[in-house]
Amino acid sequence: MLTGMVWDLRGALLKKEERESARLMDFAFRLRARTWRLVAAALGDDAEEAARLTALHDDSSLLTLLRERHSERVDELTPLLRASEADARKQLIAERGDPSPYRLL
Repeated sequence: MLTGMVWDLRGALLKKEERESARLMDFAFRLRARTWRLVAAALGDDAEEAARLTALHDDSSLLTLLRERHSERVDELTPLLRASEADARKQLIAERGDPSPYRLL
């Protein structure tokens, strides 16, 4: 009898899902923090403070805060945010690898 040699496909898929979810959530948080750090640096604000604020506020609140602090540059904020996110993604992929889920072969 081969009872000890059965491979648990369901267990393997659940474990993969758990690892992938954790990895993707980690990347998403790092992307968000890096994006806001780059935005703050471009505006002359404290980049480390901006990264810390990502743990306390959502993006909408952070954007509102920036609009209040930089009312003279409101038109620049959305394009700056998009460009910073693209730069942050490139940096993180170079440092940590592509966040695309690994295929189970």
